[in-house]
Amino acid sequence: MTGSVLVSVHVGGPQTLGTEGAADPAERPWVTGFIKAPVAGPVAVGRTNLSGDGQADLVNHGGPDKAVCVYPEAHYPHWRADLELPDLVPGAFGENFTVVGLAEPDVCIGDVWAVGGAVFQVSQPRQPCWKLARRWRVKDLALRVQQTGFTGWYFRVLQEGVVEAGQPLALVERPEPNWSVERANRVMHHLKSDYALAAELAAVSLLSASRKATLRTRAEKHTHPDAGKRLNDPQAG
Repeated sequence: MTGSVLVSVHVGGPQTLGTEGAADPAERPWVTGFIKAPVAGPVAVGRTNLSGDGQADLVNHGGPDKAVCVYPEAHYPHWRADLELPDLVPGAFGENFTVVGLAEPDVCIGDVWAVGGAVFQVSQPRQPCWKLARRWRVKDLALRVQQTGFTGWYFRVLQEGVVEAGQPLALVERPEPNWSVERANRVMHHLKSDYALAAELAAVSLLSASRKATLRTRAEKHTHPDAGKRLNDPQAG
């Protein structure tokens, strides 16, 4: 796909934010790798993350299937207006890569994309969590991201290398053209009672292992557990 560019690269390690003993529970200490800073110049890409990057919650974030978080720059005007936060800039949603020319309808599960000297594969849509809401002090932000479908997605790393802001993204292979990230989001979050579709998506071999397991359980047991634990800030009042 022409015109797709990696416009910025962001990294950051886990850090503790908040104030001990704060009256507002949302202001009390919490640990996150969400805060990312832009990188000027080349960045090395490893199998599980970018050089200088890290995650605080290694159960739900990071690992080979979630090595790089990608977010479309095209969504930022919506969020600046919707959240009344005019200063939101790329990286504000905790992504590693901010891209132009691509969004959820344009990217499919299993897509192979080359950037610089590295090669990546789309593993799953991003599953927004409560830390996004805590960062911007908007209690329902994770839910709003999920409902809009403006989630971004994760890359796994097929070939380590070096990337740099300003480089184009080149589509190398599209083995699952029927499974855009947009469609996967609809099945995961809006068509929860369509168990046949859940089974179909779970059968996509290049989907991340964690998403496959969730969808298989849904399809087999005809249940879709509440996502409140992921979406709701455990310290919010």
